[in-house]
Amino acid sequence: MKNGVYLAILSSLIFSVMNALVKAVSMNIPAAEIMFFRSIIGTFIIYLIMKHSRVRFSKKGVPMLFVRGLLGALYLLAYFYTISKIPLVDASILAHLSIVFVIILSSVFLKEKISKKTLYIFPIVILGAILLIKPFSFSSYSIYALVGVLSALFAAGAATSIRYLSKRHHSYEIVFYFLAMGTIISIPLMWNNFVMPTTLEFLYLACIGVVSLLGQIFLTKAFTHENIVIVEVSRYIGIVFNALWGFLFWAEVPDGYTLVGGVLIIMACVLLSRKTKKVSIVNTKSVNA
Repeated sequence: MKNGVYLAILSSLIFSVMNALVKAVSMNIPAAEIMFFRSIIGTFIIYLIMKHSRVRFSKKGVPMLFVRGLLGALYLLAYFYTISKIPLVDASILAHLSIVFVIILSSVFLKEKISKKTLYIFPIVILGAILLIKPFSFSSYSIYALVGVLSALFAAGAATSIRYLSKRHHSYEIVFYFLAMGTIISIPLMWNNFVMPTTLEFLYLACIGVVSLLGQIFLTKAFTHENIVIVEVSRYIGIVFNALWGFLFWAEVPDGYTLVGGVLIIMACVLLSRKTKKVSIVNTKSVNA
């Protein structure tokens, strides 16, 4: 699988499973503690993978790797907190607003350009998102929604840094710094609020660590294969996956607007996956990345 769009869609499915597990365990476990277990388990596993694959740590570009790790950790903390406070699909929608920030950041820092044919698909995604958000009846405009928007900003920054780093560093190393930073940042945040997990909760936390690592690897590879904006748009399908888990496990019944919006987003992702093979989306520097 070499197409970045397919990798992005697969990572969205995997992350939606992680989101459902986070929602379930957050009933009792604080967001910072969830982030700690998610990060430390992933750090240990990715280190073993790096060692097995003989991927060495770089001596150059380390400060930028730390920046990527910091942005990713802040995104993770804000997103987990949002999931614990509002419906799963609402949190997912807010996080996927990162496409707005990605367009700005990628054009400023990466000088990436998008073809006109690809831009024609954007209105389909925007319309689908509007139908899902339902601004005329959205009930989560609160401090929790604000944190959700911040998670989108941090996610966009992390995505932009991944695209930049992918030209110089192995994807495993990029993931390692993200997870290691998440572990370090979460320790002081959970220190005075640690809750001893039950056996079932510990199982959930372990699954979150493993599943999220798989999703992160696929997502990082997606950014190395495809234009950053295209990857972010493709990830909108994650909203549909999250809506499905919300319906199955928490009786969050999607209405007609949600269903129509989901269909539009899936259609846009399919169109993107076909066009990216035919259309030159990035400039020469990005293609050679």
